[in-house]
Amino acid sequence: MDFSDLPRYLVIFIGFIVAGGINAVAGGGTVFSFSGLLAGGLSSIVANATNAAALVPASVASTFAYREDLKKVLRPLLILLIPTILGSLLGANAVLITSEQTFRRIVPFLVLFAVLVFAGRNFVSKLGRRAEDGGISTNSYVLGCILQFIISAYGGFFGAGIGILMLTSFNVMGMRDVHRMNAIKTTLATFINGTAAVRFFFDGKIDLPVALLGAVASAIGGYAIALVAKRIPQQTLRVVIVCAGLVVSAWMFWRFWL
Repeated sequence: MDFSDLPRYLVIFIGFIVAGGINAVAGGGTVFSFSGLLAGGLSSIVANATNAAALVPASVASTFAYREDLKKVLRPLLILLIPTILGSLLGANAVLITSEQTFRRIVPFLVLFAVLVFAGRNFVSKLGRRAEDGGISTNSYVLGCILQFIISAYGGFFGAGIGILMLTSFNVMGMRDVHRMNAIKTTLATFINGTAAVRFFFDGKIDLPVALLGAVASAIGGYAIALVAKRIPQQTLRVVIVCAGLVVSAWMFWRFWL
């Protein structure tokens, strides 16, 4: 990494701090770190691969912050783990044979759709079926695995907005506690980014020094903001999630279409 142009790397560092924090609360922070990498002079494909690798420590740090909540949701977490890994691997392979211009055009619509669905959570929640004991029904688990596979494939492909997509999917399954949903989301995001990063690494697409710089910054933002988020009322947190998603989608439409 060339340190002769420090302002460029400062942009990368700040971008990853913001991304780590937003991913810990709502998801969608990838666009900020990705844009920072592009500003730092990386090619589009290398920026995409480096971004996935650099965000793994942030996801791990956020998961650690939610460790108490995770103890209460081990069953859905383990059930969703397999489709997460398989889907991410599929997406990572797809990005290696697809032009960046293509997924730049598609991503804004996917993120906006996810935000609108989450915003209409009261209607969406009716799609989730609960067991009589108040748990999640078998049918809801099947639906959740299918959705998680699709989301993970998208996450391995690019990743912007996967947090919002997962939160929406959990809502459809019948989950209601935002903090527990965030705990599952951050853990699965670790596997999505981690699986994709391993695939990109073996294809030589990751700029390791820059990924290390981004990892440090995203871990700082991810852990600190996740701790704060746990103290925010659920309704307030839902509003933050929706607003963050709208900002992300608007930025992506402006950046990739206008």
